[in-house]
Amino acid sequence: MSKRRTKKQQRELEEGIKGLIGMVGLGSYWFTRSIYQTGIIMGIALILIIAIAIYKKNKRNERLRNSGISEIDAMDGIQFEHYLKELYKSKGYAAEVTSASGDYGGDLLLSKEGRKVVVQAKRYSKDVGIKAVQEVVGAKAYYSADEAWVVSNSYFTKAAKELAKKSNVVLVDRDELIESILGSNPGMKRESSSVTVSGNAVTVCSKCGSPMVLKTGKRGKFLGCSNFPNCRFTQDAG
Repeated sequence: MSKRRTKKQQRELEEGIKGLIGMVGLGSYWFTRSIYQTGIIMGIALILIIAIAIYKKNKRNERLRNSGISEIDAMDGIQFEHYLKELYKSKGYAAEVTSASGDYGGDLLLSKEGRKVVVQAKRYSKDVGIKAVQEVVGAKAYYSADEAWVVSNSYFTKAAKELAKKSNVVLVDRDELIESILGSNPGMKRESSSVTVSGNAVTVCSKCGSPMVLKTGKRGKFLGCSNFPNCRFTQDAG
């Protein structure tokens, strides 16, 4: 659906440009009564419209690069959960990732100002359907949460949106996630093996997705998985 959405937006933009040029042409001819002058004005208007469209596209691409959304797309589900944990901690939430097995439909638990939020994290390459909404509704009851969210790097199906509205579930789609990331740390940039939130680089374990911590061993400093001893993944600190 995201590809269809992009194509639809492109068609709407093209139709809007055509309509605007047509209005400029009619208005110019009405004022000048000259086909030659109207042609010049329409040419200038077309150049300006194209320049503005290119500028907006470049700004949008820059925002996407700065948000690190392409890196998020490359994460697995566990890494995405830990990424969201750090993101919401940067926004003042107390955050914890639930157990990978038996999470009862909730991947994260957030709390802030006395309110508990259960979150289902969906790192998807396709649109998220109603199953995610159904599961987080169950998780809300199980964890006695005040709110239920589904956060995704993708978009949601129409059925998922309708069910979420009826069930009071908050849906955070790709666009809203990008806005949330940029709002947390405007202009931030990421490196391939780390997650940067509010200026703090958090390297995540490529095996289980847990944050890596700096340790000192016989051979010097290294990064070890914080999920030790369940996960024994290590890597060079440099």
